[in-house]
Formats: sequence, C-alpha cells, structure tokens
Amino acid sequence: MLKSYEAIYKNGQVTWVSEQPQVNTARVIVTFIEESLPAKKRRTPPASIAGKGKTLGDIF
Repeated sequence: MLKSYEAIYKNGQVTWVSEQPQVNTARVIVTFIEESLPAKKRRTPPASIAGKGKTLGDIF
C-alpha cells in the first residue's frame, strides 16, 4: 500500500511537515511541487480594433 507524507526539500535536506514515516528502508517516489506558478497572461485585442465591434442582434 502506498502512503504519502508531506515534506519540504531545501538545500539537500528533507524536513517533514507532518508525521515522519516509521521505516528503516523504503523505495520512494519524489514529486516536486513548484511554490508559485506564473500567472497566465491575459490576452488583449490590439488597440487598432478597439470600439469597432457591433451587436448584430438581440443578446439573450
């Protein structure tokens, strides 16, 4: 059975956030989660088409 434990990796050291696993030897899978993901850049239309849109019918 797989169990997950949260830890922080900093400068080559692992610091357990919650409980530390009670094992002497184990095979592990390490997944790194980035602290902050870059914000998605919002697309904007070119200034040359600003204010040129028309509504051709009713908007429901």
